[in-house]
Amino acid sequence: MTIRIAMVAGETSGDLLASHLIRALRRHLPDAEFFGIGGPKMQAEGFDVRWPCELLAVHGYVDAIKRYRELSGIRRELLAQIRRERPDAFIGVDAPDFNLWLEGKTRDAGIPAIHFVSPSIWAWRGGRIKRIARSVSHMLCLFPFEPPLYENAGVPVSYVGHPLADVFPLHPNRDEVRERLGIPLGRKVIALLPGSRQSEVRNLADTYIATARCLLEGDPDLRFLVPLATRETRQIFEEALHRNEATELPIRMLFGHAVVAMTAADGVLVASGTASLEAALLKRPMVITYRIGKWQYRLMKHMAYLPWVGLPNILCNEGIVPELLQDEATAENLAGAIRDWLQAPERCAAVEARFMELHLSLRQDTARRAAEAILPYLCAAPGSSKRP
Repeated sequence: MTIRIAMVAGETSGDLLASHLIRALRRHLPDAEFFGIGGPKMQAEGFDVRWPCELLAVHGYVDAIKRYRELSGIRRELLAQIRRERPDAFIGVDAPDFNLWLEGKTRDAGIPAIHFVSPSIWAWRGGRIKRIARSVSHMLCLFPFEPPLYENAGVPVSYVGHPLADVFPLHPNRDEVRERLGIPLGRKVIALLPGSRQSEVRNLADTYIATARCLLEGDPDLRFLVPLATRETRQIFEEALHRNEATELPIRMLFGHAVVAMTAADGVLVASGTASLEAALLKRPMVITYRIGKWQYRLMKHMAYLPWVGLPNILCNEGIVPELLQDEATAENLAGAIRDWLQAPERCAAVEARFMELHLSLRQDTARRAAEAILPYLCAAPGSSKRP
């Protein structure tokens, strides 16, 4: 009998992660069929896209509330299809707010439910793990400190490493990237990453521009690279440049190319998120910052129980790079923290060595390990004659 697998991936990152997993599973099960919610990369691997993954992209609590009825309808219809078609397994890729409910229902229907990418239970109050334990048959974790949390809760779990660690080179070629960008090798460059969302860029653009001004007062030869993910975020940053009468500053905007900008940089100012992990994998000294609404920040600060918000510090289990958040995220403070990196080459070398250790610990051939953890559930399916 043909193995059939239902999947849901949310947003672009989930589409990429799921496409790699489909390819790895096909090495063992070349005739397997996949269907559900996905994107173009999954479709290129033969995935039957019944709804596009872009539908799951919500921006903040307000957008989630406005679209609740629409998303709930899609989820109920997919559940009905799963119950009717009886796939051999369900795999939810990230998107925990959408997938955990679906995983619980499919598991109750006797279908193994695997969740790929642990929710951030290590960052917030851990009561959510009880719901996860009721919902999933197996959890696949990207970070090495996550499995013990699930083991203590009795949840079958596997550490599979982080896919970015497989993709990023251990030794980035900074000279080649600088040559491609036309940057002299001796010129000091700072990458400014205000975030990928429009709200993030609005909250940080003015501060980043003021930070560049502060740094230029001490070193007029500095240059700045600002990668912006979309036309909308680029427009927001351009408006901030005009508003601050800063169009003459040596700031070069890039359309995307965040990895290129960070590779070329001597230091990185980055909004907290996946980009901070990318900066660590590129072995770049950085300053992490973030600014959100006052009341939202108070709520998040109350819920959080780790002393850090940045993934590099969380993964290294120490404050290896500065975090300047909310009211502390002033231009003077951020410029001072960046300047500290530029003036301390021995400190930069130490953090690069630590980030190399981190990179090696996360480089696990994620798709292969994830597939190996999933295969026993598929090979135990009724009527299956396949073997891992």
